[in-house]
Amino acid sequence: MAFVVTDNCIKCKYTDCVSVCPADAFYEGPNFLAISPIDCIDCGLCEPECPANAIVQQDALTPDQAHFLELNAELAAVWPNITQVKAPLPDADQWNGVPDKLAHLITD
Repeated sequence: MAFVVTDNCIKCKYTDCVSVCPADAFYEGPNFLAISPIDCIDCGLCEPECPANAIVQQDALTPDQAHFLELNAELAAVWPNITQVKAPLPDADQWNGVPDKLAHLITD
């Protein structure tokens, strides 16, 4: 079982979750964070730390969020690991809560 970063992280990329992860399971892209399902130990410490409420346990993914499990795995395999808090994106607060942000995901 793993936790999964979902749509609302896109264009926000708050990193509060990174500092509490004992497994160093977060990986950083240009405008999104991903959790490696291989590294995640399902402790749940990250979920309440996310100001965007973008982290969900795998079993709690809704049908329209299910693809984020595979997306997190794919991106975590190629992005660098992040273990320290960084500032969110400059316009994160404006994007927090905006629906359907997948088209804005930058993967390279």
